[in-house]
Amino acid sequence: MSDPSELCYLPATQVLALVRARKLSPVELVEVAIARAEALEPKLNAFVTTLFDEARERARELEAELARGGPVRPLHGLPVTLKDLLFTKGIPTKGGSWLFADRVPEVDAPVVERLRAAGAVFLGKTTVPEMGWKGCGDSPLTGISHNPWKQGYNAGGSSTGAAICAAAGIGWLHQGSDGAGSIRMPAAFCGVFGFKPSFGRVPYWPVPNNDLISHIGPITRTVADAALMLEVMAGPDDRDQTSLEAPPEPYLARLEADMRGKRVAWSPDLGYLRVDAEIRSICEDAARTFEAMGAVVEPIAQPWPDPWPMERCFYSSNYAGNVGHLLDRWADKMDPGLVALTRDGMAYSAADWVRARQQRAELYDRVRALFERYDLLLTPTLSVAAFPAGRLIPEHWEQHPWEWHRWAGFSYPFNLTWVPAATCPCGFTADGLPVGLQIVAGRHRDLLVLQAARAFERARPWAQHRPPL
Repeated sequence: MSDPSELCYLPATQVLALVRARKLSPVELVEVAIARAEALEPKLNAFVTTLFDEARERARELEAELARGGPVRPLHGLPVTLKDLLFTKGIPTKGGSWLFADRVPEVDAPVVERLRAAGAVFLGKTTVPEMGWKGCGDSPLTGISHNPWKQGYNAGGSSTGAAICAAAGIGWLHQGSDGAGSIRMPAAFCGVFGFKPSFGRVPYWPVPNNDLISHIGPITRTVADAALMLEVMAGPDDRDQTSLEAPPEPYLARLEADMRGKRVAWSPDLGYLRVDAEIRSICEDAARTFEAMGAVVEPIAQPWPDPWPMERCFYSSNYAGNVGHLLDRWADKMDPGLVALTRDGMAYSAADWVRARQQRAELYDRVRALFERYDLLLTPTLSVAAFPAGRLIPEHWEQHPWEWHRWAGFSYPFNLTWVPAATCPCGFTADGLPVGLQIVAGRHRDLLVLQAARAFERARPWAQHRPPL
């Protein structure tokens, strides 16, 4: 392929077919990806650590395997990025924080081991907000990372650099994690596909100390690429005691499915969330696509009470427990919003936390009951489009020292209830900023979410849209 930029945006599934046919080599792929990263990184700031020399060496090894007649691995030679909250042996994992600026883990997370064994080539570690605490793409350690669709605009968080790389054509597969929307938010802001699987589908170790809300998943430009990556990452691992026993399904082979007759609930606001009018209109139009595909789409009112008071207890008390004791020493080098959030969490008691646990169980019962009536739930992914970087909350919304969750309130309920959820690009605002449609299903219905996303992608393709880089 003569135009490197065209190769950068070719789906991973097609790129791997060219590798298998010996029409592309791992070395060629890596050089194209590195050139793309070097050209765009000064503008985007998507990496905290680059591994370009290591990537070239790895590509040569994988190319030599092919020359010896060895088998083609599932991701043979494919450049991949890793989020800088994921532990990588011998490679810094800084977490966007001065507290961890010198941290070099002695272990690899299971996902790292599996991607490497599948033939992935790691380009580097991608940027995150400090400790992944917010849905915005800046940190005290790495500064502002920029949305590829508009310089100086929020790229979302906390899988910030992963979504930027996906949108900008820097590598083909991007590992994200999602504790309160951290895959879906940046994917929606950057106009790419993001998938949070059922909790435990992909093992997470060392296990984050945040009350079992963090899910690992893919951020990609197409649904098929996400299915491919998920097959590699999913499956049990005894180091994570919450990992699901079931091996991964053949997500890629079973991706194509008919939506006719599917029972689909549509909610523009879950009955309690503020949503910008333009976002609501774009997502409502996208939801009607499922009717055109033969699904039975039914608007629903408030499916459960506003969970924010319970969510707030969990979110802030987790940070209070993890870093509250460090504030005296580190507060002046931390994100001020994270400091305020942590101090808020210190006001909660153990009894408050136990009551919140009961409310979480009740929320799951309500979510489970919804998916006994419906196959899928559609919502906007976010209440707003990307806004200027450096802000925690859009200017036209009520301001708060740390509480950004209201403009991202569609995400967190599905972390607390462990169900799978994806975001699909579904249109653009009048300012040319991407908008995402969220697709949710009942627990363990990961394949159904991917199938629904793929059907939507067929009906309303999005991968042809590229940011003005």
